[in-house]
Amino acid sequence: MGKDIITLAFETSCDETSVAVMKGGRDVLSNIISSQVQVHQVFGGVVPEIASRHHLEQINSVAGEALAAAGVRLGQIGLIGVTQGPGLVGALLIGLATAKAFAFALGVPIVGVNHIHAHICANYIEHKGLEPPFIALTVSGGHTNLIRVRGYNDYEVLGATRDDAAGEAFDKVARVLGLEYPGGPAIDRVAEAGDPHAVSFKRPLLEKDSLDFSFSGLKTAVLNYVNTERQAGRTVNVPDVAAGFRQSVVDVLTAKTMQAADAHGGATVVMAGGVAANRLLRKSLGEACAKRGIALYYPQPLLCTDNAAMAGAAAYYRYTEKGEDGLGLDACPNMQMG
Repeated sequence: MGKDIITLAFETSCDETSVAVMKGGRDVLSNIISSQVQVHQVFGGVVPEIASRHHLEQINSVAGEALAAAGVRLGQIGLIGVTQGPGLVGALLIGLATAKAFAFALGVPIVGVNHIHAHICANYIEHKGLEPPFIALTVSGGHTNLIRVRGYNDYEVLGATRDDAAGEAFDKVARVLGLEYPGGPAIDRVAEAGDPHAVSFKRPLLEKDSLDFSFSGLKTAVLNYVNTERQAGRTVNVPDVAAGFRQSVVDVLTAKTMQAADAHGGATVVMAGGVAANRLLRKSLGEACAKRGIALYYPQPLLCTDNAAMAGAAAYYRYTEKGEDGLGLDACPNMQMG
């Protein structure tokens, strides 16, 4: 089996039930996503037990839809890919149980993939000629990492979040400002009407040579500002606060990424994860890379968010280099890169 291998892939790490059919590591035959956003909006965030229940209710029908959309029969499937972690343990278990059932019934190999690795692999789908090595900035609700990608399965984590990930900070600040969940797209939209200099927040860069991130203090600064203004009886200009907060996060992400590229000889930078869809981040990082002659890649917004196509791409590259995992595969909610 080589470039024409057909992979049936499952992604259930959080609140998106997704199943995709992939040909090789870069060609998407179908990518079906059943979103739970409206279910969790009333709670202002993902409720793990509810997410697991919806995965259980939706996953078989989503798998059937993915196969039908791809025009692929079960007998044509040569590999099963599934997100093993990190993520919500109950949600991961639904995907794993379903994936293992398909692998057993079809008698085909199964491969578990790291969710962060899968986000990076979304770039291979979008940019057919992209090859390692490169520096990857992965920014999502649960993770903010700078990763040196030396090969398809060879990674070195250069920096990670010490507290709140960027996406988590967006969600929490959105809640403080009375915006809907998920917070990232809401703040991105509202901030377009605001002045990023009207309300300025600090840029948490940590120690001089550190490539780690910390957004908890920035989130607290926004909370304190909003509470102070309201207690004083002043109206909070939500677009200005959103714009100031977004600018601070983007400045930190851009500065750290350029620091990593400079320190590790990165001629190519890729972005991955839900926050990679942020318009200001794309603009800021694009300008910074252009000044240094660095090529910048990122996926379309659909492939930035959780989806099974990226898991299928990651599974293909893991399988072709490292082989199958077997049916003893288990959920790893705190799974680390490498």
